Amino acid sequence: MSDLVKVRKISTQVEEVYHEGGPALDTPILKGSIVAIVENPYAGRYVEDITPFMEALKPLGLKTAKQLIDALGGDPAKICSYGKGAIVGEDGEMEHGACWHVAGGYAMREALGEALAIVPSSKKVAGVGARMEIPITHKDASYVRSHFDAMEVGLPDSPRRGEILFALVMTTGGRPHARLGGLAAEDISARDGLR
Repeated sequence: MSDLVKVRKISTQVEEVYHEGGPALDTPILKGSIVAIVENPYAGRYVEDITPFMEALKPLGLKTAKQLIDALGGDPAKICSYGKGAIVGEDGEMEHGACWHVAGGYAMREALGEALAIVPSSKKVAGVGARMEIPITHKDASYVRSHFDAMEVGLPDSPRRGEILFALVMTTGGRPHARLGGLAAEDISARDGLR
């Protein structure tokens, strides 16, 4: 990785969801997140051109995307939804977290082989221990209502003032008891990332 990307730690979390109050599923839905805590090279100062950091983050994006797929069973074909986000430490700015849009989003698409929908995202500037809800949608069609979801990410010691927490989220299914209609995953037909 580039000298611009200094990783302090990477943490992965996987949930096995059997039910949400209704009948238990025979095979649980897996929801996973991976966060990388990275030194912010622009903390405490304004820098006009921050695109070198965005470019330098691309290998980390691909590494974490592949690690998360492995944590969810190792088969990219079983991943059906995703999201991304960033929590910027107090000495940084929102735009520093936006460097993850390309690095994290395109990395997930590459690691999954095909993913047509825009990767939903959130970001904020916050202190140590902050947590964030990352929105999740179906990877091939944003209008698949059963896959509208979110996953909370964060670590107790992160991000420190001069760090950024970069996160990716993936799942192997939608909500366990989705029953509110709309476009079903098996009915995706337009290869436009929407329907």
